[in-house]
Amino acid sequence: MDASSNPYTPGSGRPPVELVGRNEDLKLFSSLITRSARSLGPDQPILLLGLRGVGKTVLLNRMLQEAENADWVAVKFEASPGTAGATTARQILIQGLNAASFARSAQASTSRVRQMLATITSFNISLGLTDVSFGVARDPGRASTSNYELDLLDAVIDTAEVLRDENKGIAFFIDELQDLDPGLLAALLSCQHECSQRALPFYIIGAGLPNLPKILAETKSYAERMFNVRIIDSLNAEETRAAFLGPAHAMDAEFDDIALGILAKASQGYPYFIQELGSAMWRVAEGSPFTVHDARNALLLGFAQLDSGFFPARWDRATPAERNYLSAMAFDGPQPSTTSSIAERLGKKVQSLGPIRASLISKGLIYSPELGRVAFTVPGFHDFIQRRTTLAE
Repeated sequence: MDASSNPYTPGSGRPPVELVGRNEDLKLFSSLITRSARSLGPDQPILLLGLRGVGKTVLLNRMLQEAENADWVAVKFEASPGTAGATTARQILIQGLNAASFARSAQASTSRVRQMLATITSFNISLGLTDVSFGVARDPGRASTSNYELDLLDAVIDTAEVLRDENKGIAFFIDELQDLDPGLLAALLSCQHECSQRALPFYIIGAGLPNLPKILAETKSYAERMFNVRIIDSLNAEETRAAFLGPAHAMDAEFDDIALGILAKASQGYPYFIQELGSAMWRVAEGSPFTVHDARNALLLGFAQLDSGFFPARWDRATPAERNYLSAMAFDGPQPSTTSSIAERLGKKVQSLGPIRASLISKGLIYSPELGRVAFTVPGFHDFIQRRTTLAE
């Protein structure tokens, strides 16, 4: 098939031609837009939880697009660990609040907008940004404590007050939320908690790994209860077939039914794998309909692509000792492993492996679904490790 017309989109966060199986998740955010437009009051913010490759970022971006289309104040960033990540996140947030303020500076005659502008001016000064001006004097009683959590709260509340008057909302879309630095995470959760109590349309829309609720609860005890938590999992059989067929039909191509079944089964319903295998099918097939022979060749090419990009991008981040830990986990297949069984396989004591486990969790390679158990954050990672072991032998 013509490579330039390949309709499949493997890659991190790339939107597919056919977004299937996520309508209920999208409707949830659409309801927030509708409630604000009709002055019905806010609803719960949203968390999208799932393994890597299930399409959380695509969903987050689709929700962001809807917020922008509704003229909301919408700020999006990807959290990352470390000092640089913390600094970048704070810079993006103040830039977003400043943009909202500049857009409303001509309305400074209204008291609510004037208060917002004065508060955001104070917030900028407290952050050392003295050259930002909206034509309104700062309010020394708002966002002026130099305590980031308290000052951000003032800034968000006064901005949300204005957005409520406009029948709109303000939303921070945060990808990889589990990697957000603890100080900023605590500040944002405080903002969400206070705004929810005041019926203000401020929302954290976050995406992260399955261990995110635990991190939120450890940061603020009330945090997990604030959110509408959506588990973003693999697609079911019907949705998986639709995800393969949609892009092909858009280009007037078709699958032999058995060939479609081969790819659908191999993908395990994971959106990233669907796009990778669909793209491989397009590349190996000489014409439509795609045959069983094409499907088998597509599996070889598709998994070769995964084994040279998607999986090694995670594996290469692990130290030799961490790779041994991951290899011990792979014996349990896709199921969580007990820390005791891992220790037994490695001939170590559970306690001695604690730092390795903590490092792998910090790197986002594994998570702890429950006490004494760990699981891969990447679907199919156990198969990848076993394929590497087979090749090494």
